[in-house]
Amino acid sequence: MNWEKYGRLTTSEYRKKVALSLLAKEQTPKELAVSTGLHISHVSNSLRELTAMGLAECLSPELRKGRVYRLTLEGRMTVMKLKE
Repeated sequence: MNWEKYGRLTTSEYRKKVALSLLAKEQTPKELAVSTGLHISHVSNSLRELTAMGLAECLSPELRKGRVYRLTLEGRMTVMKLKE
């Protein structure tokens, strides 16, 4: 467990909501905005941060619209710890 990444995840409500929603299934930013109730720009920023941290990954980076994201194995373990 990388506690620095865990700490960064917990300090942002936006990152937390997006990560928890991705725990359920792979989603596009639009689907994440609907499921979390966040504005699309907050979702996009959170996804960029989670990807940079190595907690999420884009499954379709070649697409301009409709990119699909999921948690990495490290991301899943970190979010599961968050749910405890």
